[in-house]
Amino acid sequence: MLTTEENDLLCRVEGDAPMGQLMRRHWVPVCLTEEVADADGTPAKVRILGEDLVVFRDSDGRVGVMDEYCPHRRASLVLGRNEEGGLRCLYHGWKFDVEGNVLEMSSEPASSPLKEKVKHRAYPVHEWGGWVWSYLGPSETMPAFEPPPYAPAGDVRVSIAKAIIPCNWAQILEGAIDSAHSSSLHSSDFVPARVKAGEATDRNWLRPSTDKSPRLQVQRTGYGFRYAALRRPIANAATHDYVRTTVFVAPWTVLVPPNNLYNVANVNVPVDDTHTAFYFLAWGDPLTTPSTEEWRKFLNVRPGDTLDAYYRLKTSMDERFGQDRQAMKAGNFTGIKGFPNQDIAMWMTMGPIADRSRERLGASDLAVVEFRKQMVEAAQAFAAGGAAIGTGSDRVSPATCSLQAVLPKTVDWRNVHTAGDVAAAVAAA
Repeated sequence: MLTTEENDLLCRVEGDAPMGQLMRRHWVPVCLTEEVADADGTPAKVRILGEDLVVFRDSDGRVGVMDEYCPHRRASLVLGRNEEGGLRCLYHGWKFDVEGNVLEMSSEPASSPLKEKVKHRAYPVHEWGGWVWSYLGPSETMPAFEPPPYAPAGDVRVSIAKAIIPCNWAQILEGAIDSAHSSSLHSSDFVPARVKAGEATDRNWLRPSTDKSPRLQVQRTGYGFRYAALRRPIANAATHDYVRTTVFVAPWTVLVPPNNLYNVANVNVPVDDTHTAFYFLAWGDPLTTPSTEEWRKFLNVRPGDTLDAYYRLKTSMDERFGQDRQAMKAGNFTGIKGFPNQDIAMWMTMGPIADRSRERLGASDLAVVEFRKQMVEAAQAFAAGGAAIGTGSDRVSPATCSLQAVLPKTVDWRNVHTAGDVAAAVAAA
C-alpha cells in the first residue's frame, strides 16, 4: 500500500506537482487529429495536466495548441472565429496565429504598438499516428519528436478509441498492467480456446489457457518496466508456458499483449487530478488491423452511442454502467458490454482518486506494485533535480513490443524485446 503522501505524489499532476512537471518533459498527445480535421474548422477545447487549451487548424492546415483564454480579457478562444490564417476572439476581435503571434487587434488604434508587445502562449506541435502532439515543458528541455512504439512508422494503421474518464490517471493505467483481472472481469470477452496462441475474432479475443492465476515476473528498464504473466496452456502444460508480456512505457503508455491480427496499446493522459483522457488503440498491418469505426464498434466505445460528441461517458454508477442482470443470469460475467466499459466501471467505482492506503494486495499485484514504486521514485528524483524518467538515453525504442505466445519453459521472455525476437522465439517453439 502507499501512504497518503506517496499517493498524492503519484496522482497529482496540476500546477507545480512533480508528476505533472515530469510529464511535461515528454511530447503529449493532446487530442485526436479527427477533432481538428478541417482547415478553418471548429476549434477543440482540451484540458491537459490541469491547463485549459484550444486546438485549431488554420487556413493552411497548420495546427495550433494555445492557452484557451485570450490574453486581453481572458475570454475563451474556443468560441472564436477560425478564419484567414488565425483564430479571432469574439470579444474584441484580437486574432492569433498558430504560434501565438498577434495578427490583428480590432479594438486598438492602428498606430498602437501593443500588437508587437503581446505574445499569446502557444506550444510546439507535431501530428503523428492519428494524434496532435504538443510539448508543454520548457523550450530548453524539448527533445525532437520520435514515433512511439505503437505508431512506429507512417504506413502502420492506428485505430483509436477515446473516452474522458472522471478519475485519476494512475488507477486507469494500473488496470492496463493488471494481467490477472482479465481472467475474471473480461472472461466473457477474452475466452479460453484451443488455439496455438492469442487470436482475435470480430466478437472475442481468444487465449490458449484456462489458468486464472498467472505467475508474474518483472524486468525494470530505463523507460519503465516489462513484465510477464505466465499461465498454464491448455496443451503441453508440462513443457510449455503461455506467456503474455506487457510493457509499461513511462509516464502513461502500456503496450498490451497482441493477438494474431493486430497489436494493442493503452495511453492515459491526465486531464487534471481527477480526469483522464483514455485512449485504447489497435495498430499494425492495415490488412488485418480494424478500422477506427470497426474498432470502436468492437469495444462499444463510440461518440454518439456510449459517448457524447466530446468523448464523455453517457453512463455512470447511477445507471450501473448499463449493466444487464438478465445477461448475467444467462452466463455473461459482468453484464456490461465492451471490455473497456467493464474496466471503466471498476476504475470509477474506486472514486476520483483511489485511496491506496486501504488496499490489501496479493501476489497477482506485482506489476501494480512495481508501477507505483517506480513512478513515486521517478517523481521524487525529478523533484530533486534529476531527469524525467524515459527521456534522453533512457527513451524507449520504437521497436520495443509486447508478446504473447506458448513457449517452451526453457525460453526466457526477458530476452524477447522486438518483433524479430518474438518471431524467433515462436519459431524455436
